[in-house]
Amino acid sequence: MAESRTFTGLLAATAVGVYLLVLAGATTTLTDAAAACTTWPLCDGPVAVTNTALLIAWGHRLVAAAVGLLAVVTTVVGLRSGCRGRVKAAIILGVALYPVQIALGALVATSGGAAMLPGAHLAVGMGIFGSFVLGLAWHLEAETGSDDEDPVEDPSLAPEPVDDTPDRTPTLTTRQRIVGTAFAYFRLMKPRLMWLLCLVAAAGMALAAGQTLTVRTVLLTLGGGVLSIGASGTFNHVLERDIDKRMDRTSDRPIATHQIPVRNALAFGLLLSLASLGLFWQVNALVAVLGLTAIVFYSVIYTLVLKPNTVQNTVIGGAAGALPALIGWVAADGSVGLPGVVLAVVIFLWTPAHFYNLALAYKDDYEAGGFPMMPVVRGETETRKHIVYYLGATLIASGVLGVLTSLGWLFAATSALLGAVFLWAVVRLHHEQTEAAAFRAFHASNAYLGAVLIAIVVDALAL
Repeated sequence: MAESRTFTGLLAATAVGVYLLVLAGATTTLTDAAAACTTWPLCDGPVAVTNTALLIAWGHRLVAAAVGLLAVVTTVVGLRSGCRGRVKAAIILGVALYPVQIALGALVATSGGAAMLPGAHLAVGMGIFGSFVLGLAWHLEAETGSDDEDPVEDPSLAPEPVDDTPDRTPTLTTRQRIVGTAFAYFRLMKPRLMWLLCLVAAAGMALAAGQTLTVRTVLLTLGGGVLSIGASGTFNHVLERDIDKRMDRTSDRPIATHQIPVRNALAFGLLLSLASLGLFWQVNALVAVLGLTAIVFYSVIYTLVLKPNTVQNTVIGGAAGALPALIGWVAADGSVGLPGVVLAVVIFLWTPAHFYNLALAYKDDYEAGGFPMMPVVRGETETRKHIVYYLGATLIASGVLGVLTSLGWLFAATSALLGAVFLWAVVRLHHEQTEAAAFRAFHASNAYLGAVLIAIVVDALAL
C-alpha cells in the first residue's frame, strides 16, 4: 500500500510538472524569450536579473530537465510496481514522447520557431500530460475502487406520492411576510451561480477587448447575464418542484414549500427573461440570441430532457455554463472568435470535473429524486475516475487558451498552482471516499476556475 501511494504521488507530481512545463513554454513563446536563447542545450551569454527574457528561457529549460528526471523516476517505480498493464503503457508512452518533446524544443530554439514547430511542440507536450493523467486515473481506479458497488442501469424515475397540502406556518407580521417573500424570489434566481457565470462572461469580454473594453458594455452584459441566470433558475424551480419535495437538499425551495405559487414564479421568470434580452439587445443582436439560447437550453433541454433521462446530463449540460464565455466575447468583439470558443470549451470540460463531486456527496439524494447521475448509474469508482479525466481535459484546454492569447505569467502560474490543488483534492477523494472529501474537491474546483478567470481578467486588462 505504501509503495502504491508513493507511485500515486509521483504520477500526480509528474502530471502537474508536465503541465507547468507546457505553460512555461507558452509563456516563453508569448514573451519572445526564445529569441534571447537561440543555442541549445545551454544559452550563450551571462544571466542577469535585468535580462528577463533570458531568465525565462533558462527557467523553461531547467523545468524541462527537472520534469524529465521526475518522469523517468515515475516510470521506473511504475514498472517495478504491480500496477495494471494499461497504467504501465500510459506512462511508457509519456516518457517515450519526452525525447521527442526535447528535440522539438531544441529545433524551436535554434530555428527561431519556424513553420509548425511551436504547434507540434505544444501538441506533444499535451500528449505527454494526457498520458500521465490517464495513467493516474487508471491507477487510482485500481488502487481505491470497490467491487462492492451495485450500480443500476436504469434508475426508476417514477415519482413517489407527495403531499401537496400547503404547509402550516406560524402567523407572521406584514414586514416579515414582505421580507420573506422577497428573499424567496431571490432564491428562485439561484444567486450562488451568478458570481461564477458572470466572471466567465467578464473573462470573455476581457479576452476580446482588453483595455479598450467600455463600462457600458460591461454593465449591460453582466446585467443581462444576472437576469438570464435568474430566469433560468426560476424556470428550473418550477419544472422540478415535485422532484424537489423528494430530495433533502431541495425540499425547502420556495415553490416546493408553496411559499410562491407556480403561476407567480412563471410570470417572474418571463419578466426576468424579457429584461435580460432587453439589456443584451442593447449590446448587439448576437448577444441577445446567445442569451435566449442559454435560457432555453438550461430551462428546457437540460432540466426537462437531459437531467432526468441520461447519465451524460452533466457533461452535455455543461454547454449552459459555457455560453456566458461566448456571450462575453461577442459582447466585446461583435462576432464569435476562436479564443472565446476555447474559453467556452474550458468551462464545458470543467463542469463534469466540478459537478461530479457534488453528485458523489448527494448520491442518495439524487437517487431519491430519480435522476440518473453518474454515481447512481455507473457507481462511485467510475465517477471518481471521470473526475480525473475531465480535470486533465480542462487543464489541456486552459493550456491551449494560454497559447492562443496574449495571457502571461499570472495566468500560467494561477492555472498550474490551482490545478495542482484541484488534483490534490481529487486524489484525496479517491483515498478517503467520504462526503467531506467530495465537498473538498468541489470547493477546490470552484477555487481553480474562479482564480483562473480572475487571472484572465487581470492579465488581459492590466498586465
